[in-house]
Amino acid sequence: MDKTTSSLLQIKPPIYGNLITILSLDGGGIRGIIPGTILSFLESQLQELDGEDARLADYFDVIAGTSTGGLVTAMLTAPTENNRPLFAAKDIVPFYLEHGPKIFPQNWGMCGPIRKILKSLAGPKYDGKYLHEIVREILGETRLHQTLTNVVIPTFDIKLLHPTIFSSYEAKNSSGLDARLSDICIGTSAAPTYLPAYYFKNQDGEGNAYEFNLVDGGVAANNPALVAISQVTNQIFDKNPEFFPIRPMDYGRFLVISIGTGSQNTVHKYNAKMAAKWGVLGWLLHGGSTPLVDVFTQASADMVNFHISVVFEALHSEENYLRIQDDTLNGTDSSVDVATKENLDKLVRIGERLLTKPVSRVKLGTGLPEPVGNGDTNAEALKKFAKLLSEEKRLREARSPHTNKY
Repeated sequence: MDKTTSSLLQIKPPIYGNLITILSLDGGGIRGIIPGTILSFLESQLQELDGEDARLADYFDVIAGTSTGGLVTAMLTAPTENNRPLFAAKDIVPFYLEHGPKIFPQNWGMCGPIRKILKSLAGPKYDGKYLHEIVREILGETRLHQTLTNVVIPTFDIKLLHPTIFSSYEAKNSSGLDARLSDICIGTSAAPTYLPAYYFKNQDGEGNAYEFNLVDGGVAANNPALVAISQVTNQIFDKNPEFFPIRPMDYGRFLVISIGTGSQNTVHKYNAKMAAKWGVLGWLLHGGSTPLVDVFTQASADMVNFHISVVFEALHSEENYLRIQDDTLNGTDSSVDVATKENLDKLVRIGERLLTKPVSRVKLGTGLPEPVGNGDTNAEALKKFAKLLSEEKRLREARSPHTNKY
């Protein structure tokens, strides 16, 4: 079998079912703890339905992630020797709690604020060495084509000034994109001002070298849900036999769960009077934050949520789209790199509290999220989605001629 054929996929293709299932994970540095908590709950609901061996990769046609979400994506889909996911969802938060303080060391000493400023002016805040080491250690030589379901991980090539999307689908057509997952994760996590840009080469099957000069995928798509939908749409247009024929009004057959890493309550954080006085330094450093990074990551994520909400509402399928995001973060909990024990524990509590909050959807007139009318919490919505995912998986297995039937 050709190495780019998805022979390890844990889920039967959509042609045997009724839905196309997508899980999307935002970028956000150490705040990856928040979606880690949500994912653990979702996987636990699937395990209640289908047994404790159930994993998220068994249910989603595509898992997409940017930056820290890209790393989580790889952890959930990289195979073990037994072709099961390398990490269960419940292992994500402990991973961040253990390794976060080493990826983002906080030992700035007595002159911490001054050292931070000087470090930010002289180069990236962190050297990235520990991040590179631990990512290479856990992912080894695993390549994109080996994931247990299709993945989509956006990056941005600083040399080309153009996004580079590492996608299981694209890797089938261009083996030059079939890079090591470790290289992809390091590239998509290289947040400007925080971590150094990342260069690597990859060879295709004919020995041709491809060069990548990557920074954080959040530059292009901090919320990768729309990129994932576009990748699937391209496959449908290209008549990929794994997908059922679909007409424009059939896009309600997408089932999408999009999980954010939390966003800042910016009502009192910045204003025009402040920004009017900023030069280069002000946009790069203000009150311990990086306004320029805050702006492009939050704007990107919010616009994707708005666009998807418009489409799903127009097709009367808004119940098939769940966006879980906390937009009330303040202080250190809104930072991408404060990895003190106090803040890490706080992020865990934020994720747990988010499960108890009501489901919100964008109100198209204002572009702002508002609680939906049915009163469901995010936990209750995830239980409903888990049931839909379980039913879809069983339907595909029943219809597929490749399922072992006894």
